[in-house]
Amino acid sequence: MLWLWILIGVLVFLLALGVFGYNRLVRLRNEVDTGWANIDVQLQRRTDLIPNLVEAVKGYASHERGVFEEVTRARAAVQQAGSPGSAAEANDFLTAALGRLFVVAEAYPELKASENFLRLQDDLTDTEDKISAARRYYNATVMHFNTAVQSVPWLLIARPLGFREREFFSAEGDTAVPDVSFPR
Repeated sequence: MLWLWILIGVLVFLLALGVFGYNRLVRLRNEVDTGWANIDVQLQRRTDLIPNLVEAVKGYASHERGVFEEVTRARAAVQQAGSPGSAAEANDFLTAALGRLFVVAEAYPELKASENFLRLQDDLTDTEDKISAARRYYNATVMHFNTAVQSVPWLLIARPLGFREREFFSAEGDTAVPDVSFPR
């Protein structure tokens, strides 16, 4: 009779451990999803600022068509990115294209003094800071989630229930906010 109670106790313990593990994995997965949503919001905000920025520069430097087209292509790539890896790659391309746009703007003192252009610069810098913060949060939650999915005993629960490792949002080539300041 004692063995029956021990067996029941072990089964209850294992069931409780399984429920706890499943709930922990769900919580971590939701944190990763929230982190990605935060990045996505900031990337969208950034892509929403770009047409206004391009138009402001176009008014002064309409002959720089190649730069404008590159920024437009890069913006579209960010909007169409379907995974953190492709979004990070598209984001790097957009950062480089915006850098070239600001080089063009540098040649036009009246543009640099434009209140609209300065406001767009400030908005873009603020958005870059928010993307960096969102990326740090997302990558931290991905690390915790991936660690849980790959660790015993949660590994025994995660794989059969469809929990898989998530991809980090890389910052290759985008480790600093682009320099978009101009002398006033």
